[in-house]
Amino acid sequence: MPAAAPIAPTGSLPALSMKLLPAAIVATSAIPLFGFENRLIGYPWLVIGLIVAFVVDRELMRDLGIIAAGLIVVSTVSVKADISWPNFFLLGFVLSLAVAVPFVLDRVVLKRRVIRFPWRSGQKWQPWEKSYLFAVPFLGWLILPFYFISSGAYLNWPKVDEASEVARLFVGVNAVGIWDELFFICTCYVLLLRHFPVLVANILQSIIFVSFLWELGYQAWGPLMTIPFAMLQGWIFHRTKSLTYVIIVHLLFDLVVFLAIVHAHNPGALPIFLIDAPGS
Repeated sequence: MPAAAPIAPTGSLPALSMKLLPAAIVATSAIPLFGFENRLIGYPWLVIGLIVAFVVDRELMRDLGIIAAGLIVVSTVSVKADISWPNFFLLGFVLSLAVAVPFVLDRVVLKRRVIRFPWRSGQKWQPWEKSYLFAVPFLGWLILPFYFISSGAYLNWPKVDEASEVARLFVGVNAVGIWDELFFICTCYVLLLRHFPVLVANILQSIIFVSFLWELGYQAWGPLMTIPFAMLQGWIFHRTKSLTYVIIVHLLFDLVVFLAIVHAHNPGALPIFLIDAPGS
């Protein structure tokens, strides 16, 4: 597989322009769609963003339309943590479709190659990249158990007792983590980078990313943690051009998420964290 090409020529793009209005409308439609699960507000707000984009810039409208298509697919089901067998397969199908539809629209309908999945950058990992792989699980070990237990957010995930349930929770947490990078970074972020500088595109994608994570269960003061994480993932992807690297980072983080949830629900099962599980 060839090394990844530069993602987008963002250096000369203005931070403030009329394009920002429709892009912000489309991005913030994720708040009612996922944060409040209110499609009666989310869908019209999304359509308004596309109409404004049509007036402002047709190419922007096409890219926002691709993002909107993915958001609509995801919004057809609840993404709240539910590892029952029917929902396990349903959510897997819907999230796969949410990546596939934008990809097909880009490649087949618009006949472009904007959405790509660069598994390798063709460059050796820098020292900071290697160090960050150790920092992520350590920071997760420090922060995640305290977050889940002190906020009560662990209750947004089901209690797992049987081996099958534990396995489904583990697979589900990690599968959604991989999907996050495929959709929010390789799709939404990359499309936004065609029109905005890195910082602006990153803020816009993080609004969508964090709204999804809120519905998934990262509530209470979770955004104080998920917003920096979402923006760091976008920035790291832009620096490394490596989907493999950002997925490894995400999976290391999600491994600690899984362990922290199991710990919170099962006092004494995993005595590896600094904070005791409720009921210990």
